[in-house]
Amino acid sequence: MFEVIAGVLLLAGGFFVLIAAIGVLRLPDILMRMHASTKAGTLGAGMILLAVAFTYGEIGIVSRAIATIFFILMTAPVAAHAIGRAAYRYGITFWKGTVIDELKEYYESSIQASQQQETKEKS
Repeated sequence: MFEVIAGVLLLAGGFFVLIAAIGVLRLPDILMRMHASTKAGTLGAGMILLAVAFTYGEIGIVSRAIATIFFILMTAPVAAHAIGRAAYRYGITFWKGTVIDELKEYYESSIQASQQQETKEKS
């Protein structure tokens, strides 16, 4: 029975990792790519680790798999936020369908300052 559960988890996890990879390649801007890699990648990796835990069933392997899942769940959103914030501050252009920019008034001055600094460094 555990082999069947592990097989289903491996297939589902592989599917979500594949969807995350396709999302990173196909989505139009950094925020959407970041969302795809964080959500689907975390879910896929978690399912694959659960499959490993079901397959081996030893307390050491199960505890490491659960700890790794917890670590991924805690670090992936923080990393995605940092990447998104850095991209925004750097001035990456967004997809033309992005309509709302709630951070523009807060970061407008820092973006202009970084662009001026880049111009000075290039010349």
